[in-house]
Amino acid sequence: MPPRRHLNLVDRGRALAWVQEGIRLREIAARLGCSHSVIVRLRQRFLATGSVEARPRSGRPRSTTQRQDRYITRQALRTRTTTASTIRRRLRVATNTYINEQTVRILPS
Repeated sequence: MPPRRHLNLVDRGRALAWVQEGIRLREIAARLGCSHSVIVRLRQRFLATGSVEARPRSGRPRSTTQRQDRYITRQALRTRTTTASTIRRRLRVATNTYINEQTVRILPS
């Protein structure tokens, strides 16, 4: 079985255009290098919602806001030798937000 990959917005649009032209779903899947069932679900979702946009996925809610992310990044870039625990403490003082040091480590990238 080939590895899974998500179709980007352009490929989704192409697939739906080909569906409307009457090209078989298996042929479309072969052209795009994906499974036949991906094209079937794409067509069903388009007929139900009128959109090819990806739906929001479930997952853990973010622990910081975009503004807090920018604050953390600025702190990390301002003084390169600042540790994650120091930045975490500064954020707690500035915004009263408690986060894990690991969250600070993954943000500036």
